[in-house]
Amino acid sequence: MLRTTVLGRSHLKSSGFSFLVKQMWGPPSGHAVRPERWCSQHSCAPGDENHALHPLWTGPVSVPGGTRQSPINIRGRDSVYDPRLRPLRVSYAAASCLNVWNTGYLFQVEFDDAAEGSGISGGPLENHYRLRQFHFHWGSANEWGSEHTVDGRVYPAELHLVHWNSVKYPNYKEAVVGENGLAVIGVFLKVGARHPTLQKLVDILPAVKHKGAQVAMGPFDPSCLLPTCRDYWTYAGSLTTPPLSESVTWVIQKQPIEVAQDQLSAFRSLLFSAPGEERWTMVNNYRPLQPLMNREVRSSFQATEGAQDPSINYPQ
Repeated sequence: MLRTTVLGRSHLKSSGFSFLVKQMWGPPSGHAVRPERWCSQHSCAPGDENHALHPLWTGPVSVPGGTRQSPINIRGRDSVYDPRLRPLRVSYAAASCLNVWNTGYLFQVEFDDAAEGSGISGGPLENHYRLRQFHFHWGSANEWGSEHTVDGRVYPAELHLVHWNSVKYPNYKEAVVGENGLAVIGVFLKVGARHPTLQKLVDILPAVKHKGAQVAMGPFDPSCLLPTCRDYWTYAGSLTTPPLSESVTWVIQKQPIEVAQDQLSAFRSLLFSAPGEERWTMVNNYRPLQPLMNREVRSSFQATEGAQDPSINYPQ
């Protein structure tokens, strides 16, 4: 098992990295500009643990030769409008929701992916992708927390709905490391009105406060967590947690959803640590930004020339 002393007080060793691979991708047994230090691949100066980069990202954790790593900063005005991009078709079976569990890095809601019906197609995708799980990333404060950024703007949290290519691959495990194996929908969260559907999940979180805790969850349709406007950006990227496989087609929703402050606070009440281990609050569980390199970011919508999107706070 990964000890808290390794995870919380020093660089994550290779054994810890392998542990996170199993935990994340195996089955269970006004906003401010992101501070520069959040984008660093090196640890920050000593200080409050809630204001330091997660140790997973303070060591030399990378993919040798990787050219399409995630997350990235999306430059709205530099994205390329592609009229061939179709609307994303989303159809989830609420009854396929299985459980929610604390992975030791975030909380994850898992679904039965044995059936073909629950998933997504269309948009930039050539095949049907089955829903496997969804999870969130968030910060210790509202000024940071999302993994992707838009023109430098950071949101307090980001939702990821993870799907796998069930046409091309026989199972999720092979899709994780395969070409065009995964499709992830990213949704930004911002502080505003209470989100009634999210509250059903928030009410369960006390039961998974500690690492390894798991609880069954009744029917839940995550399409209710998607924004009403379905405009999106898309690009070829990677997982943002180990094994960082470059197998992901990202679909980042342009419009954020609103959640209440106390709903975000519930996320921050969870712990990275297991019972009996040194207490460590679950915050700042996002990966630093990665270089775009030679990739193209496409958009399903056409930006208005000379106008700024009111939903995006462009830096002056």
